Amino acid sequence: MDQLLALRVFVRIAETGAFSRAADSMNIPRPTVTKLVQDLERHLGAKLLQRTTRRVSVTPEGAAYYERATRLIAELEDMDESTMQARAQPRGRIRVDIGSVLANMILLPALPGFRARYPELQVDLGVSDRPLDLIGEGVDCVIRGGELADTSLVARRIAELDWVTCASPVYLGARGTPKHPLDLLPGEPKPGDKARVPGHAIAGYFSSLTGRAFPLEFHKAGERLLVPGQSDVAVNESTAHLSTLLAGLGIGQTFKFAVAPHLASGRLRTVLDDWTRPRHPLHLVYPSNRHLSAKVRAFADWVAEVFAPFDDR
Repeated sequence: MDQLLALRVFVRIAETGAFSRAADSMNIPRPTVTKLVQDLERHLGAKLLQRTTRRVSVTPEGAAYYERATRLIAELEDMDESTMQARAQPRGRIRVDIGSVLANMILLPALPGFRARYPELQVDLGVSDRPLDLIGEGVDCVIRGGELADTSLVARRIAELDWVTCASPVYLGARGTPKHPLDLLPGEPKPGDKARVPGHAIAGYFSSLTGRAFPLEFHKAGERLLVPGQSDVAVNESTAHLSTLLAGLGIGQTFKFAVAPHLASGRLRTVLDDWTRPRHPLHLVYPSNRHLSAKVRAFADWVAEVFAPFDDR
C-alpha cells in the first residue's frame, strides 16, 4: 500500500463526502480509491468512513485521523515547497474558479503571461457565477465579488469596480429614457383599465443560489433606492447579462469596464448618470484551513497585478 497516497485519498473523501468526487478530483480510477481506503483501514484496524446511500461520512476514529492527516500532508507539502523554491518555480496544477465576464475580459487574455512566467504550473479554470464549496469541490481558490459572509474563508481584495446603468439605443428609442430611478417601476393602472401601463423593462440578473432577482441600486446625496422593476428576461450569468443589454431587452446595471467598448461604439448608452452605486469589491478567496501552497501564492500575486489596471479606487 502507498500509505501517503492512501492518506491523501482519505482526506479528499472526507472533504468531498464521496468516493467518486475524490477519484475525479485526484484523477485516480474509482476502484483504486476504494482499494486504497480498504487497505488503509485494514492497516489501522479501524473503520474510518461510514457509507450511506447518499453520502460518505467519517467515523469518530476517522475524524481524529483526518485532523492529524491534514496536518501531516500540509507539513510534507511545506517541506517539498521549501526545497523546490530554492531550485525551481512553482509546479503542478492549480484549480481556480471565476465569474464569466471577469474570465473572458480580464483573466483569460492575460493568462499567456502567467504561463510564460510559470511554465510548469497548469491551470484548471472553472468559469461560472454560481456559489462554490471550495473544499468539497477541490478548488484551490476563487475570484468573487461582493462582501463575503463566510468567515471560514480567507479573502484578499484585488480590486473595486464601478457600476454603470445602461441600455441599448434601440431600447431607449422604443421605451424612452428614464429621468429618475422610480421611472423604472411598473406604471399604475389607468382608471377603468385593469392592465398596467407598459413601463421600462429591467435586464434582470438572478441569484444562482436563491433564484431571486437582484434589484437595481441607486445612491444620490444620502438617498438610497432599490428598484426591482419588471424583468421580462432574467439570467444568472454575467456574460449572458451583458448580451441581454446589447440585445435591447431592458435597462440594467453592470461593470463599467465590461461595457466600456460598447459605450465607445454606441451600442450601449448610460442613463441616470447623476445616480451612483457603491463600488463592487473583488476578492481572491481560499479556505483558511488549506495550506497556502507556493502555486496559490504565485497565482494570487499575479492576479493582483492583472486586476490592478481595472481597479476603480
